[in-house]
Amino acid sequence: MTNGYLFREYIGAQFTGVRFSDVPVNPGLSFNFILAFAIDYTQLGPTASVPTNGVFTAFWDTDNLTRADVAAVKAAHPNVSVMLGIGGASVQDTVKVFFTPTSVDTWVANAVASLSVLINEYGLNGIDVDYENFSDSVGIDTFVECIGRLLTQLKAKFPNFTTSIAPFEDDAVQAHYIALWAKYSSVIDHVNFQFYGYGDNTDVDAYVMYYDKQAANYPGGKVLASLETGETVVTEKLLTPEQGISGAQELLRQNKLPGFFIFSADSSKKSPYGFEYETRAQEIVANH
Repeated sequence: MTNGYLFREYIGAQFTGVRFSDVPVNPGLSFNFILAFAIDYTQLGPTASVPTNGVFTAFWDTDNLTRADVAAVKAAHPNVSVMLGIGGASVQDTVKVFFTPTSVDTWVANAVASLSVLINEYGLNGIDVDYENFSDSVGIDTFVECIGRLLTQLKAKFPNFTTSIAPFEDDAVQAHYIALWAKYSSVIDHVNFQFYGYGDNTDVDAYVMYYDKQAANYPGGKVLASLETGETVVTEKLLTPEQGISGAQELLRQNKLPGFFIFSADSSKKSPYGFEYETRAQEIVANH
């Protein structure tokens, strides 16, 4: 029996050969893997990709994270479900992914159809919206309507379907997601806020301050704490995993912590500390 609190892990974006079975799963909580990512772009070559107006295909490591693997990890761990992340920052670190619909109606229709195929094919339980780049030619209202209608229709189509958004501290990004939240929060279950985008000078008090700020930006939302593993943290001088753990412990102490997520299993697999932070973060959530 889980305690109802949530841990999430993004997996498959960085092609390090990570498998679901590599990641430790604490049985005492709800655990969501998020396949990263399905993207509405087409891969034409090593560096040539073009947007497809809502026709999504799998861009995660499908060799190591297959339909059979999804079924196996869910069978092995009754508390595990698997979600689909859409968007992301880039097509396999080569081309930036921009949100570029040609019309709301056609994008939504294409997105619902193509994502439904992936959801049914892989037996998926939810969707996480992680668009990070926005074209000046596409208005915020277009993003709000496209994503809001998409989430509304997927929730209507798939029983017990879970939805989330994954914003971070950037004026353009926040403008899009806060507007989406203002109109469609009723169909968004969680906010996977990327707190690891803050600097490595973030102490516990600052982490809690940032958390409170985002809870105010997404009023009534279940805002998850987060950390990032891997070399990016060091090279870009971002919030460290230890700072993420310390911040979560304080949020738990203040009874503010509905859950936690990590980006990503791929990075953890190739890091010197392995899955240490997955284990520690899950312990915090499980002991809620």
